[in-house]
Parts: sequence; structure tokens; C-alpha cells
Amino acid sequence: MNEIFKKRQLSFLLKLALLTFLVAGCHLYLFSHFFSQFTLFFPIWQIYLFHFVTVCLIYTVINYKFSNGNTVVFNYFMVGTLIKMILAFLFLLPLLLSDLESKKPDVMNFFIPYFIFLAFEIFSVNIFLNKEQ
Repeated sequence: MNEIFKKRQLSFLLKLALLTFLVAGCHLYLFSHFFSQFTLFFPIWQIYLFHFVTVCLIYTVINYKFSNGNTVVFNYFMVGTLIKMILAFLFLLPLLLSDLESKKPDVMNFFIPYFIFLAFEIFSVNIFLNKEQ
């Protein structure tokens, strides 16, 4: 496998893991101190695992394609983002179909990290798009 691919992938995984632990740590702290009266449908760790895996998969595909000479990675990013949105809907479907009174805390607990991870993903993929030009 391409040495540049491995180096870039390892660097990204370390940054993604650091982001995940920092944001999840802040999230858990804030939730336990200020919003502990809410009962969540999804544990916070499941939300962050979902985000970590989906961002990692999309970046890995783009990194692999780019490392093998395919410099048009925007299409892969767009398809990956669409698939991630569908998976997010499927992830939240049990919550949406549940009889839970207040779904707003769970939805907020999912989508705030979703947008943080999306911003990180866009920033990381933007490096590929800038090299393309």
C-alpha cells in the first residue's frame, strides 16, 4: 500500500481520535452537570462511535482514491456525505418511532456533534480538493 496513504491516514486517525475524545469529554461533562435531569434514548458514547466511524470511512475512501491517482475526490465526498445522512436517519429512526415524550434532547445530542464532525471532515477533505487545483 502507498506509504503516503498510510502516513496521511495515521495522521488523520490521530486527529480524529483527539477530536472525538475532546468533544465527547466536554459533552459528557456538560450533560452530567447541567442536563442530568434528562434521560437519553441513545448513550452519548454510541453517538460518538457513529460519528467516528462514518467520518473515518469517508476519509479513508477519499484518501485511498486520491493516493491511487484519482484526483477528482469531490464526487466521493458528496456520495459519502449523502450515505452518512441516510445512516444518520437510520440511526435516529428508533428514537423517532419511539413513544418517548421529549425527543429534543436526544436530537440535539446527536446533531451538535454531527455538525462538529462534518466541519472537521470538510476541513480534512478540503486539503485534497486544494491539491487537485
